[in-house]
Parts: sequence; C-alpha cells; structure tokens
Amino acid sequence: MAAPPASPVIRREIPVDTVGTVHVDVPHLMRLRFRVHGMSFVAPAPVTSVLSGNHASRLRGRGLNFDEIRGYVPGDDIRHIDWRASMRLGRPLVRAYTEERDRPVQVVVDQRMSMHFGSQRAFKSVVAAETAALATWMGYAAGDRVGGVVFNDARVERVRPLRSMSRIARLFGAIAQMNAELRADSPARTDYGQLNLALGQLLHMAPHDHLICIVSDFAGADARTQALLRQLSVHNDVVAGLVFDPLWQHVDERSALVVSEGHLQVELRIANERVRTPVAAFFKGRTAEVAELLRLSGVPWMPLSSAEPAVDQVRRLLGARHTTTHGGGL
Repeated sequence: MAAPPASPVIRREIPVDTVGTVHVDVPHLMRLRFRVHGMSFVAPAPVTSVLSGNHASRLRGRGLNFDEIRGYVPGDDIRHIDWRASMRLGRPLVRAYTEERDRPVQVVVDQRMSMHFGSQRAFKSVVAAETAALATWMGYAAGDRVGGVVFNDARVERVRPLRSMSRIARLFGAIAQMNAELRADSPARTDYGQLNLALGQLLHMAPHDHLICIVSDFAGADARTQALLRQLSVHNDVVAGLVFDPLWQHVDERSALVVSEGHLQVELRIANERVRTPVAAFFKGRTAEVAELLRLSGVPWMPLSSAEPAVDQVRRLLGARHTTTHGGGL
C-alpha cells in the first residue's frame, strides 16, 4: 500500500516585505534554526526566567533508563540501592540509570482568523508561527523528535514527532499553508471550538513524557480548555505562549478603530470616552481571564506581544544564557 502523501509545502510567492510581519513561509521558519543558541526550556533557569520560582520544577527534563547494577559509592542515592542483589552478594549495590536519549517535543500552533491581526510590528499569527518554530529547533538541537498540531477554523493537522529534517519541513509546511490562507477577504470566521478540538487530539498523540508548547491567543478558552490542559500536564511538560496585541492593552484615544468581520465594517471613535472605556475594559478583561485560566491549569505561560520579535521575547522570557557554543535544547 502506498504511503499517504505528505502535506503540501507552500510554494506560492509571498512578497518579501510581508514575510515575518503579515505572513510566514517555510524558508523563514527554517532560518530560525540559527537563532536558538542558548535557549532552553529545562536547563536551570536564572531568576529572570518565566520558568523560575514556582515553575522551575514543572519541566522535568528527560526520563531515565536502567543502565546497570554497580557497587555503591558514597553519595549515591540510597533509594537506588538494589536490596535483593546486595543481600545476595553481601555488599551494597545500586541500580544505575542513564538519561533517555530523546523526548518528543510537540508544538500546537493556532492559525485561526482571530490570530490574523496586528496593530504594530507583526500579526499574532506570525508571532505564533515563529515561536513554534523556535521550540521545534530547540528540540531538534537537543536530539529530540519533533512534531505538532496545527489548526485553523476549518481543520486540524497532526504531524507525529520524528527526528527528521523532512518532518520539520512537513510541520513548517502545514503552518505556512494555514498562515497563507489568512487574509482580510477570507470567508472564514473564528471557530472557538477548534482550540479544544486540537488539544483533545493532542491527548492521543502525547500520552506521557512529551514536552508540549502551545502558542495561541486562546480565543474561546473555557472550562473544557482548562481541563484538557490539566490532563496534558499530568504526564507531560506543558508551556503555553499567550499571544496578544498591545492595542487591546493600550487603546489610543487619539485614533479611530475600524473593526470588520470580513463583510461589514464599523468605525469605533475611540476619542469618545463612552466608546473607548467599554472597548478597553472588554479586551483587558478577556486577557486577564485567559491568564487566570492558564494559571489555574498549572501550566507555565509566556506573554508574547505582536509588537516585538518572537526571538527576542522567547530569549528573554526563558532567561537564555549567553554562550559561544553552537548548541542548545529543551
């Protein structure tokens, strides 16, 4: 039986001046491989890292494989003493373990219409795609298998983890394809149920010992989302990137805001306090609700602004170390 065809990789030309701001393509995501030096999700983090403090123990690193039974050496963990073997041979023996060679890394990338927005540097969909690519390259650099789930308002595409450049190209192709479908005249509308659908499918792909990086604006997040995040984090390490646009945090009272759902558009005169106050309160309140949902789920999360390059934000939030070596990893 012939193997199913791989997901198509976008070949359509994208204007150079929009790559990395309005849209992404596969070459752009591939080049981010050279920007992850020193970044790590699981190395001991400095106090400035988003994963320091209460979250430091959340990311457990790789598991352990049994290696051999050897003689006890002062300083060995007494919990590893093999009492049966010790009694049989008349001397203390311990079970030695080695770190597993790899741990699957899965990225979850939101490319719904709610992500097709940006008031300053780039669209939220671009920040999500770049952050997912950085996580992918960190995993690959560490020798891990990489894959993920990419979703938009119409479909969910799963790419099972494999340590392979062709698998990375397939994953990035899925991201680029869905990203290219985001446009102002698209008939698509944000399907709030797609977030939970994608997380539910991920449960079957990541039963245990995976590192999962979810990048989304979490539009439509609800109690079911919180339950799915809890389920995923029981046996996996999960980190969330909450993508937002600063316009919703700081509504400029000197400007007008034109809002459209694709067919109709309305101009909101933000200079009018009776308009500005409820608009600002709504979006600030929604961001706070999502942040609280992530906190209650026990998942460490990173705020990612569309006004700043994803590379700079991830490096700062993870507390990446300055290094002269060409390495890095999860």
